[in-house]
Amino acid sequence: MTDFKVVYEEFKVRGKELVDKVNELIQEGNVRRIIVKDEAGNTFVEIPLSVAAIGVVAAPVPAALGTIAALIANFTIVVEKVQEKPPAGSPGGSPPSP
Repeated sequence: MTDFKVVYEEFKVRGKELVDKVNELIQEGNVRRIIVKDEAGNTFVEIPLSVAAIGVVAAPVPAALGTIAALIANFTIVVEKVQEKPPAGSPGGSPPSP
């Protein structure tokens, strides 16, 4: 059985870069959730992976993000990803060579 760990990454973006960065993250495919916050840490949008996976994000979310981006200059995008934990006892997660 494979164990997973949750990893968070943060990206600081300017308003005009917001939609492009969110679309790029969605295309990666290993994102579990995307949270868009303003400079003060207020959450504007949370996009769960299930929504991104079925393609619902294609129109309404980027349109909403574009509207928000026009109002505020700087954002923080918090990305929640799931990664496999390396097997116990193997340095760096690589299996030993035969």
